[in-house]
Amino acid sequence: MMATTPSSAQPVRVQVQVQVQQGWMYRSRAASPAPPLLPPPTTGRRLAVAGYRRRTTVASLRAVAAEREQDSPLPEPPPLLADADEEERMLANYVPVYVMLPLGVVTADNELEDAEALRAQLRRLRGAGVDGVMADVWWGIVEGAGPARYGWRAYRELFRMAQEEGLKVQAIMSFHACGGNVGDAVSIPLPRWVRDVGDGDPDVYYTSRRGARNQEYLTIGVDDRPLFHGRTAIQLYADFMKSFRENMADFLDAGLIVDIEVGLGPAGELRYPSYPESQGWEFPGIGQFQCYDKYLEEDFKAAATETGHPEWELPDDDAGEYNDTPEDTRFFAADGGTYLAEAGRFFLTWYSGKLLEHGDRVLDEANAAFLGCTLKLAAKDYCPDPARYGRPMRHLERSGPVVPVERLLDATAPEPPYPFDGETDMSVGGGLAELIDWVFDKVEWIFC
Repeated sequence: MMATTPSSAQPVRVQVQVQVQQGWMYRSRAASPAPPLLPPPTTGRRLAVAGYRRRTTVASLRAVAAEREQDSPLPEPPPLLADADEEERMLANYVPVYVMLPLGVVTADNELEDAEALRAQLRRLRGAGVDGVMADVWWGIVEGAGPARYGWRAYRELFRMAQEEGLKVQAIMSFHACGGNVGDAVSIPLPRWVRDVGDGDPDVYYTSRRGARNQEYLTIGVDDRPLFHGRTAIQLYADFMKSFRENMADFLDAGLIVDIEVGLGPAGELRYPSYPESQGWEFPGIGQFQCYDKYLEEDFKAAATETGHPEWELPDDDAGEYNDTPEDTRFFAADGGTYLAEAGRFFLTWYSGKLLEHGDRVLDEANAAFLGCTLKLAAKDYCPDPARYGRPMRHLERSGPVVPVERLLDATAPEPPYPFDGETDMSVGGGLAELIDWVFDKVEWIFC
């Protein structure tokens, strides 16, 4: 990252040594004045303090410094790296730091919130060494005026301000509504015209067994349904991303926008809204299946019929309520649960496969929209190839075949409880590293 220097002076590059595990690494950064380093007093020596101020003299400090140097002289730093390639390899380990901007930095009225205060905050972030900022680009704001009527002015102002303050940008394509999740301090619904469609056809939203609609994200059952003024949900997301690229082309070409994160569901994540607090869910309830809108019901019925079982239905009340435990239900019961039967296994495979298909399709559209841009394309709960970072986007590989339900079921096998002391809430045995390894081993076995 470039550092700001006075116009009358040329940037000076210095090597900053950082000791890590008895080794040394180097970071190159612009020189800046540093406060004088005063050695600590030797053991047993105290500096007189009166009225909350240390009363010392220059002579005493020098004496302390001389005594300290004689007792334990500072080690000589290792020589600077002479090999430019070696230094470049060390700098390749640099981890950039990005700060998430407030969810409502652009208001629901498509205005930049308190531009002067925001600029001052961005300037302080840059002064602290932060590399960039992350910002939600809300579908409900940008296309709020009507179908295919995109208003990018406030976001262009935001990105321009970040650019002027020397910060990079990570932009999130947020196709969900804000409000109702943990940490949501503002309310930004889906576009008004989309909600008008939902008012006439509430099945465009995810639906629980009890018929409760979730208006945070469109159900994946309408991915191919041209219900939105002639467009499908997938086309809505694709057109939004294409418009973003067209209207932010100068920022993309300048390298200001380095990451695009694509929202794939509630809270931007590739998942169902199975545990909404707005509908009474509390941790650690199991939640509920969210596939009872008529479009997903039709999809399931067609899939079951194609398999030769037109009599199979979506899970009924045996799957429990939001705050049940698995053993409260017939579906998830350890002994003879419905999920172990052929119909239950088929349902879980279909249910998870629909999510994978949705993620594939939205990311295919994202890849097409940003093809050729030098940036990183990412998604929550997806694993894009890290080798693509900083390279022009190429076509994404599609996900593997539908994950066999046997592997998904194996992932639910409980790990023995991690031992904790009830009084201190501290570990009394076991290793956290081993627990983490166990989790990653399971994930790798299931999906790799």
